[in-house]
Amino acid sequence: MTETRTMMMPISKADAAHAADRKDLTGCPWHDVKSMLRDVGLRPTRQRMALGWILFGKGDRHLTAEALYEEATRAKVPVSLATIYNTLHQFTEVGLLRQVAVDGSKAYFDTNASSHHHFFVEGEDALLDIPGADVIVGKTPSPPEGFEIARVDVVVRLRRKTKA
Repeated sequence: MTETRTMMMPISKADAAHAADRKDLTGCPWHDVKSMLRDVGLRPTRQRMALGWILFGKGDRHLTAEALYEEATRAKVPVSLATIYNTLHQFTEVGLLRQVAVDGSKAYFDTNASSHHHFFVEGEDALLDIPGADVIVGKTPSPPEGFEIARVDVVVRLRRKTKA
C-alpha cells in the first residue's frame, strides 16, 4: 500500500469567499450566474450567462473547453470554441474557476475554485476531487527572491487495476 502525502493548504480569503458565495445562492441558476458575474466585475453578456449557466448550474464539476463546447452546442448556445476558451480564462482570472493541467495538452476547468487536489483517471480522462483532509505533502520549496507561491496543485494519476 502506497501512502500519498500532500500539503494541507490553509483556508484563504478566496476559499472563504467561495464557501460564503455558495451559501448565498438562490437556487435559480440564471439569477445566481448573473450575481456571480457582477460580483467579480464581469458584465453578464448573453454568452457569459449561457456558459455560466452550463458550468455552474450542475454543481461542482470538471470540464475541458471542448466538453463545454459540446454541451453548449447541444443546448443550442451559438458560441465558438475560441469564445469558450476566452470565457473560461476570464472566469479563471476572476476566481470563478480553477484551471487544472493534467498534462501538457489537456486542461480542465473546475467550478470548485477552493484549494483542493485531484485524482486523474488515465484512459477515462476523468478528474475527481480529493477530499481536503486526505492530502498531506511534505515541505514546499522556497520560492526565488521576489516571488511567492500562488498555490500548490497535486494531481494523483489513477488507472484501473488489471485482473490477474
